[in-house]
Amino acid sequence: MCIRSVLKNSSSAGARTFLNKLSTFHSEKTYLMKSSLLTALFLFITLISFSQSFKKMQIDHKAISVVDLKQTRNFYTNVLGLDTIAEPFKDGKHLWMSLGNGVALHIISGADKPKEYFQNDHLCLHTDNVVAFTRFLESKRINWYDVKGVMNKITTRTDSVQQVWVKDPDGYWIEVNNAK
Repeated sequence: MCIRSVLKNSSSAGARTFLNKLSTFHSEKTYLMKSSLLTALFLFITLISFSQSFKKMQIDHKAISVVDLKQTRNFYTNVLGLDTIAEPFKDGKHLWMSLGNGVALHIISGADKPKEYFQNDHLCLHTDNVVAFTRFLESKRINWYDVKGVMNKITTRTDSVQQVWVKDPDGYWIEVNNAK
């Protein structure tokens, strides 16, 4: 005969109280175990779902604000050779340029005036011939700089990559290099 049967059949109030506490403890313990297991299962499913809900982040576009959209379009198309791509807003205040591999430069008119930016805060493009690019800039009377800001000087990195920097009409820095 089990202890529970003995206590259940007992007329002792103390025995009944003990049995009730034992049952309550057993119910609470079962509830806590079930609750903990359900919480763990929920967290596991949430983590798996979240980790599979989107792929690794990739760059889509970089946006800049400019004073004169027409002048900026001329610079990016005729000096840097970028192609325009479809402009979704069709309001005359936006310009989209392809940077290659599905990445775009979103140019937005509305800036009050050109600003001064740090040279280290730049967009980088590459070409196969930096020297020819600098000659082209000189033919257009556009200043270009090395990494230290020295005008008309090419920087050659320790890995032999050549670099120059140029400013667009709004003062944004663009590095052009011949990295592969």
